[in-house]
Amino acid sequence: MKFNNDDLVYIRPNLVIEPLIDNWYAWPHIVSPATAAMNIKSRHLKIMKSYVQNPMIHAAAVKNPKMLGGPFIDYNGERVDEIQNLIDKTTKNCAKLLDLNDDILKLHDLLKNNAKGYALIDLYSKIPESLQGLVELIYDINNNPSFRFFESLLYETEYYDERIQSINLFLVSDDDSRTFVLSTPKLPSPEILSLDLPFNSEKIDLLFDMSLKPKTYQEILDIFELTDEDSENLFRTFFTTEKPKEYKKYDGDGVLTRYFGHACILTETKDTTILVDPIISYGYETDISRYSYEDLPEKIDYILITHNHQDHILFETLLRIRGRIGHIIVPKCSGGNIQDPSLKLMFEKIGFKNIIELGDMEIKNFPDFKITGLPFIGEHCDLDVRSKICHSIEFNDGFKMLFAADSCNIAPKLYERIHKVIGDIDVVFLGMECHGAPLSWLYGPLLPTPLQRDMDESRRLAGCNFEQAKALIDVFYAKTVFVYAMGMEPWLKHISSIKYTSESEPIVQSNQLLEYCKQKGVDSERLFGEKIIEYKSLLAEY
Repeated sequence: MKFNNDDLVYIRPNLVIEPLIDNWYAWPHIVSPATAAMNIKSRHLKIMKSYVQNPMIHAAAVKNPKMLGGPFIDYNGERVDEIQNLIDKTTKNCAKLLDLNDDILKLHDLLKNNAKGYALIDLYSKIPESLQGLVELIYDINNNPSFRFFESLLYETEYYDERIQSINLFLVSDDDSRTFVLSTPKLPSPEILSLDLPFNSEKIDLLFDMSLKPKTYQEILDIFELTDEDSENLFRTFFTTEKPKEYKKYDGDGVLTRYFGHACILTETKDTTILVDPIISYGYETDISRYSYEDLPEKIDYILITHNHQDHILFETLLRIRGRIGHIIVPKCSGGNIQDPSLKLMFEKIGFKNIIELGDMEIKNFPDFKITGLPFIGEHCDLDVRSKICHSIEFNDGFKMLFAADSCNIAPKLYERIHKVIGDIDVVFLGMECHGAPLSWLYGPLLPTPLQRDMDESRRLAGCNFEQAKALIDVFYAKTVFVYAMGMEPWLKHISSIKYTSESEPIVQSNQLLEYCKQKGVDSERLFGEKIIEYKSLLAEY
């Protein structure tokens, strides 16, 4: 569709913003400086060097379904020189972060070799120079030495460098064209417009405000100051004069819920909108029914984040809708542990406002509902990670929903105690990806010493199996149960790399739960694609 520069235009519904750090897809652990340093050294450089040494091994591995999600670059054994150039660029541009990684490992060794239960005061002068004034040395009550970061100070050092942040803009038209983002860096492409913009840039919000409010093409062109003819020609394809479909605001007296895929649920009353773990599909023709960005309200009052994994915090979605968000509610972290960076600090640093932290059994009251943060256990490989929370939402009429995400009910007594405090739950959303990847898949770069294989395999990023899920829904006397957060939707492949069969353990276990619910007379469903349901009132519904 052709238009003139003075025509009013909107962004196309299938326009992707892909946030990058050092040309790799951005996820929380490469934003926070300490975890970024360790992932760049022990994930990015390691994968790229392996590719340069033997690209055809990578080409074969990415075609093997058993290798899905593995550390293999998906460029069909080609573009080796470009990967080598990226290695050189990373070594230069991220030199400070690479030094930080080395000094973190030196600090681990310092404590391992010298902290024997006596006072740590004499070790402060031996801390690597780059870390002095940024860490506190500690023992746990079993005399195991460790340290914690003053993370707010760490963000104020040269180790947080917005110059390595950038974005890609491109149009997507199907579910299959994107490669798995944690193992393949982004190289230039004629269809991609690459812009050196930090994530907190106001230009991002001005662009995506145009999903609802048009600007003249000349106005947005002037904002982005594109001077290259090829870039401007590509930029022009991102816009249309066609108005988006009008969003119909919910005006009922109850609660409307819509499933957008994976763990993303939009909950609406006539006064409030709540979006949990936002991951949204783009608007393009497809055989699978789904909601897209066009189905979101103009204002999202509250974003709820359950935990700090890349399939629950997707910057690609969050940056696109940042201008619509009122508040973001995130779990509290442990306060400086390297494996548990602060979500509040991270979101504030990349340009989000009104961040609210929620702790275990902490209650936040809002005009027509309240949220209680329930403990989220399991799924984090037995690491001391606190930035995970289940959200229990109780509306003013007493209707209750629980978003349990990937919490794994490994200690049923916990939820028995919680039930005594908060009572029954009407609707439970529960993840049952019960196999999960081993610890090293996500947290490996943070370990000073790799785990032996059998230990690694035993500690998994797993949600509830049947028995664990059964105990959870029983203790809350759930009236409706939705199994979600399974990573099944095809538009998630670039972040989940999951492909199930009927014999896959998560499918088998969740089928057992659905059958159990059927026998009990409990409404249940394993969600896929989209789902809408209105709860008019407790009396009418039940």
